[in-house]
Amino acid sequence: MDNHALLAFLSLAEKLKCNLRHSWTSSGRQESVAEHSWRLCLFSWLVNSDFPELDMNKVFLMCLFHDLGEAVTGDIPSFLKTSQHETAETEAIGGVIKMLATPLSDELASLFSEMQEQKTKEARLFKALDKLEAVLQHNEAPLETWIPLEYELNLTYADENVREFPVLESFRKELKEMTLKHISGNLEKKE
Repeated sequence: MDNHALLAFLSLAEKLKCNLRHSWTSSGRQESVAEHSWRLCLFSWLVNSDFPELDMNKVFLMCLFHDLGEAVTGDIPSFLKTSQHETAETEAIGGVIKMLATPLSDELASLFSEMQEQKTKEARLFKALDKLEAVLQHNEAPLETWIPLEYELNLTYADENVREFPVLESFRKELKEMTLKHISGNLEKKE
């Protein structure tokens, strides 16, 4: 990869540090897209040994690149995302991929296609981890940063995604208990 193309790609990726997500950190500031992707990669590395039958390098790459289109579009929370948002993000990803020469562009295009289709176990594991990381982040954020629908959403988000993976079902159950404690702790303070 020549220096000009490398610089252009890395400069675009830098926007993931600037673009904020709907989620908040435990210190009460909005989380960046890059921070979410970083911890998602860490999460996939930590559960690596639980999935010896899967290509965990591919899962790691999905975690690393999955929100790359948001460098262009910004983050839209899943509960607000429309088909128009999905189309814009897909087009943005296409533009980002065109910044790369083959074989990198082919590898990234294949990875995004696999994530979108959700036909492989690796893609479904990535999606489950992505959603679980969001639930965890909400649990760590101050409750006053939550919007009303998140009280229910944090108790159900990712449930359907973890059913295929018993180890993640157990983790989801733990997150659900954490959510209930977080909510009840806040309710006790108000009384």
